[in-house]
Amino acid sequence: MSGGIFGVGVSALLAAQRALQVTGHNIANVATEGYSRQRLELASREPATAGFGAVGRGVEVVGIRRVVNDFVNQSLNVHLSAEAEQRTLAEFAGRVNDMLADAQSGLAPALQRFFAAAEDVANDPTSTAARATLIAEAQSLVDRFADLEATLQSERAAASAELRTRVDEINQLTDGIAKLNQAIVDARGLGGEPSDLLDQRDQLVRRLAEHVAVHTVEQSDGSLNVYVGQGQALVVGFDAAPLAVRVVNGDPNDLAVGFERPGGFVDITARLSGGAVGALLDVRETVIEPTSLKLGRLAVALASVVNDVHRRGMDLEGELGEDFFGFTLPAPLAHPNNAATGTPAVTVADATGLVASDYELRFDGTAWQVRRLADGAVVATVANGGTAAFDGLSLDLAGVTGAAAGDRFLLRPLRVVPSLEVLVTEPRAVAAALPVRAEPAAANGGNAAVTEVTIVDPTDAALRAPVDIAFANGEFVVGTNVVPLDPSGETTIEANGWRVVIRGTPAEGDVFQVRDNAGAAGDNRGALALAAVASQRVLDNGTARLDDAYADVVAGVGVATRRAQVSHEAEARMLADAQARREAVSGVNLDEEAANMLRYQQAYQAAAQVIATAGTMIESLLAAFRR
Repeated sequence: MSGGIFGVGVSALLAAQRALQVTGHNIANVATEGYSRQRLELASREPATAGFGAVGRGVEVVGIRRVVNDFVNQSLNVHLSAEAEQRTLAEFAGRVNDMLADAQSGLAPALQRFFAAAEDVANDPTSTAARATLIAEAQSLVDRFADLEATLQSERAAASAELRTRVDEINQLTDGIAKLNQAIVDARGLGGEPSDLLDQRDQLVRRLAEHVAVHTVEQSDGSLNVYVGQGQALVVGFDAAPLAVRVVNGDPNDLAVGFERPGGFVDITARLSGGAVGALLDVRETVIEPTSLKLGRLAVALASVVNDVHRRGMDLEGELGEDFFGFTLPAPLAHPNNAATGTPAVTVADATGLVASDYELRFDGTAWQVRRLADGAVVATVANGGTAAFDGLSLDLAGVTGAAAGDRFLLRPLRVVPSLEVLVTEPRAVAAALPVRAEPAAANGGNAAVTEVTIVDPTDAALRAPVDIAFANGEFVVGTNVVPLDPSGETTIEANGWRVVIRGTPAEGDVFQVRDNAGAAGDNRGALALAAVASQRVLDNGTARLDDAYADVVAGVGVATRRAQVSHEAEARMLADAQARREAVSGVNLDEEAANMLRYQQAYQAAAQVIATAGTMIESLLAAFRR
């Protein structure tokens, strides 16, 4: 009987001792990140059978169990990924937005100052100072384009560098998870649950979720498989598959993420989402790249329209204007595996039709297809050696030979900002006048007057040749051409690269003279035309002004930034709730552990008393036999 009591006491003592050890372990790890509180699992021993009934034999330790909830942990991983993604996206987009929208350093003030300077030249076309200011403001505008693009490329480079760093950290984490899988399986083979190792693995998974959205599946042996994207495995059992970063299209900041396989690189960039990696890929594709392309489109439109207007004017030397701005379209990038030789030629045909996008030119074995990368649409099909026009661009494949199916080129026609420059450097070279003038002859008897002179083709060899427009029999006669009087009272006449508009009713025999305008230093019509570019709709197929296009750039980034900020605020709150739920389930509560410690201490003391009582009973029994 006493031996039974002694055994019960010893089992209780050992159970209380283990409970105190587990409680102390919980208290010691109260500040350990990722630690899940542990609980001692106890069960009564199988009773001994006696003639009068079953007699209890004490308690035994069944095991030590982590207090976790798999659903809560998975929810926490999801919110960790979402919060990290929106936070990273908001940070990058916010910096781009601040740069574009700045009232002093943004592009809008530089555009306004340039066109205001053109108006100043129109107000005083003989002023060399006003012309010099126009050139200076043009250079300032070019510098702003360059600064904005440089900042965008800096952000792009920063995103690429961080992407490389994140991929390296992902590989370190997956390697750690694979090693912990091995340790956990080995520990289970020895018996018992390796709670601390499981906590460490869960913590690595949580850290991994901050980098990229992951999905985990626990195996029957206790190992954990980790997947990303659409089922691409990062960890399977004891093996980790490291991610790799590869440069594509020859651009050091154009990176793809995937796996290096014996058969080649497997690109999974498009399948990755969530976490900081998802944000870095997203901000590159939805903020940085579109903004850079829109700035390039704006630069091409500005330069093309201003150049067109300036070439139609005349400078103080009596010469036709030259291009005011210069830019160079980047050469197409050939894929390294191309069989074709030569390079496609791309030029701007119509700036109003430009679309903010790069293009892929791919040969299918029969013809070349041009795919707009912004939306994936095929915008042109071109035969070998042929030409095509699309999105305001002209493509010539005469220089490309020997193509094989699968050959491709990357067309980047709007990456022009780094090459943008001011070509007019001398104030006298500003074409503020027009090369021809038109006026009624002094002897005219009618009330008709010339209301408009426009240069249509400044390359016409007869542009500045003297021409008389005579009115006879209700018609205007220009050389061999006859133009009837328009019933509206406003007749448009074109010849020799110019266009004039005559308004009013001329008398029979009236003459209107078109003459070379050389020496007309006070003529401001060219400068007025330059200033008028600000109000012309020169983008989006003639529906948007330059400032409208820039406002669209700013608005687009602003909307993306605000969306990311709002999403981050929401995700931060949901993450805090998920962390609170995890702490409520698995966190260490010091008050609870202190109460447990007091309870187990009392149980230990009571068990010791049971053992002492059993010892006293044995002593009493032995003493009875000694008498």
